Amino acid sequence: MAKKALRKRLVEQRLNLPDRLQRANLLQRVMRIWLVGRPDAVIGAYWPIKGEFDPLPALHRWKEDGELIDQPQPRMIGLPVVDKVHKTMAFHAWYPGCPMEEDAYGIPKPKDTPVIVPTLLFVACVGYAAGGYRLGYGGGFYDRMLAALIPQPFTVGLGFATSFLPDFEPEPHDIPLDAILNDHGVVWPV
Repeated sequence: MAKKALRKRLVEQRLNLPDRLQRANLLQRVMRIWLVGRPDAVIGAYWPIKGEFDPLPALHRWKEDGELIDQPQPRMIGLPVVDKVHKTMAFHAWYPGCPMEEDAYGIPKPKDTPVIVPTLLFVACVGYAAGGYRLGYGGGFYDRMLAALIPQPFTVGLGFATSFLPDFEPEPHDIPLDAILNDHGVVWPV
């Protein structure tokens, strides 16, 4: 019950940030700089909900940048498609203007696009803590998907500095992220 109340408080806090747009602009810059030089050609992300940071503009720019270099690199972006019955998640190709439909939770997802396997995965954080641990919405979809993926993608949490949880205690099933970015820069690894 404590996590449920914590999630509710953090989402309300995020929705009411008076400077959320400025923080989002800063995190867009951090993300774009962090992506420079990454070898990944397939990146998974998320459709932002409940005031989450929107990674899609930076990722679309990353995709376009790959097409403009001397030796163009085809790059793909994927968004999650959740199977509520089997409690699984896969990533389907996304691009601006692709056909979309709502999933069982009312979140937009790509419609009839190919399944892709990301080597880098950006994950929204309701909250995050030292050690690369993230607090999500409690459905366990990311943890189950990450536990099943071979090879494992490099995982990066995205959130605002206001979502840091100094006293967060991870549970045994929690899988730490490889990195966390916020509007101040890279916060994990330190």
